[in-house]
Amino acid sequence: MAKAKTDSVRERVYLTFPKGLIKEPVLSLLSKQFDVIFNIRSSTITADLALLALEINGKGIEVAKAISWLKGKGVAVEPIEKNVID
Repeated sequence: MAKAKTDSVRERVYLTFPKGLIKEPVLSLLSKQFDVIFNIRSSTITADLALLALEINGKGIEVAKAISWLKGKGVAVEPIEKNVID
């Protein structure tokens, strides 16, 4: 049975930031704009690219909005297979 959008969820995603967003406070803005908390599980950052493994926690609708907002900013968002970063 699928969880309702009001239930608390934890999404695990890989974020790939393009060069133009590497120095921007994207995750800080994310946490201020949406009722979510996040945990950076791993990261690789160079002058040209930033890759993060991120957990986003919150109500389903807020997590969905946050992910949509990231995509709208130009961040590539890909799901992480379960237990990859446990």
